[in-house]
Amino acid sequence: MVEYEEFSMLKENADEAGISWKGTPKVERKFFTSSQGFSISGIFWGGEPPQLILLHGGAQNAHTWDTVALALDIPLLALDLPGHGHSDWRPECDYTPFVLADQVSEAIKYWAPETEALVGMSLGGLTALCIAADHPQMVKRLGIVDVTPGTDQAKAEPIINFVSGPEVFESFEEILKRTIEHNPTRSETSLRRGVLHNAHEVEDGKWSWRYDVGRAWKDKNNENASEPIDFSELWNKVAEIKSPFHLWLGGAWSVVGDEDVEKMKNLQQEIVVKKVEGAGHSIQGDKPLELKELIEDLLDSKIV
Repeated sequence: MVEYEEFSMLKENADEAGISWKGTPKVERKFFTSSQGFSISGIFWGGEPPQLILLHGGAQNAHTWDTVALALDIPLLALDLPGHGHSDWRPECDYTPFVLADQVSEAIKYWAPETEALVGMSLGGLTALCIAADHPQMVKRLGIVDVTPGTDQAKAEPIINFVSGPEVFESFEEILKRTIEHNPTRSETSLRRGVLHNAHEVEDGKWSWRYDVGRAWKDKNNENASEPIDFSELWNKVAEIKSPFHLWLGGAWSVVGDEDVEKMKNLQQEIVVKKVEGAGHSIQGDKPLELKELIEDLLDSKIV
């Protein structure tokens, strides 16, 4: 039996990143039921209304932001996307950015309608694009971590290879080993925390991911595979966004091509693009303190 208490490892996060530990912060998990009857979960940091909302990537959960949240030390809300973490799974593995945006925008309206910024990574970033375009009153400032509508199957291949693995593992050690193999730049302690947050024991010592593996993550040769990734229709959403817009890219490796950046700049003349050296796709995991500074820059940006 592997012990787990979701807020018990925050000091470990802080120590590893070199963040001064002031004691366990005020942090709690809450739940909201959408108009469709699905439960959406989020982690609230601080005792005041959230100044910032964070959306994680596919096959992740709200705890991917723990170190960034500790470093920022402001009231914020990190959501579990539907089908991830402690949020309900949806029928038919329906996790397109359009569907997620409808669900997440309800939670934002309920929990944090006056938030100063929305930041999304990967699938959460594409979801944030939709929310910013369709609900501009909710998004005063927008930050996107390493994704554009130009991200496709080929660019995302390393991620797809990881999440297309087994649905059930014989032990915690086995699921951790696979995670380490696919994340060579991360420390074993950080990956162990990540697995504890993102997986759970199911039966007879076996472990499974908390997120909905389903058809959305199957290998393309599997008979239940989903259609190839194609987010290109979201370019129209990019053109509609009016809020200050920052795009942050992994410098070590990224799922964003140079051509995607140029298209973003053509559609958003005032966009701020920054590359984080030494970070891969999950900048919040590889370089959390650098991302913290970029988010602070976003929060300081003027609203026109």
